[in-house]
Amino acid sequence: MAKTLQRITPFLWFDSQAEEAAKFYVSIFKNSRVVSTSRYDEEVSRAAGRPKGSVMTVAFELDGQELMALNGGPLFKFTEAISLVVNCETQREVDHFWEKLSAGGQEVECGWLKDRFGVSWQVVPTILSQLLTGADPEKSRRAMSAMLKMKKLDIDALKRAYDGR
Repeated sequence: MAKTLQRITPFLWFDSQAEEAAKFYVSIFKNSRVVSTSRYDEEVSRAAGRPKGSVMTVAFELDGQELMALNGGPLFKFTEAISLVVNCETQREVDHFWEKLSAGGQEVECGWLKDRFGVSWQVVPTILSQLLTGADPEKSRRAMSAMLKMKKLDIDALKRAYDGR
């Protein structure tokens, strides 16, 4: 039976690091793989100004989520205007993804980081939305205040702040 096409697929434009980035991401997430790689042929390489035979696109999956990467040249750069969110059940997951994705990149704040390719990520514990939107606005305010002081999110510290400890 053929796999159903994912309705929305993030498409990432790189200068020339699409294959390197896809392999890097696949190495971090379980149940991930490079699906396919296409190369610039003579006609398309002339039109795009890219070397013939070089990698054009890489289709890959991160924990079942399909993504596409393109080597399109230096015209466009990544910004924080869009990011990929990694939902984590445990602090161990937060620590793992934060360490791997931020390596060679930049730790920002409130669970945000930029990886070494310039892609923005949010490494977020799944409990965060509960803490920030709880029934008691004062508890949620304390959790938000604690989060604003963090780079990598600390689940226990967020819970302590929420509980007023």
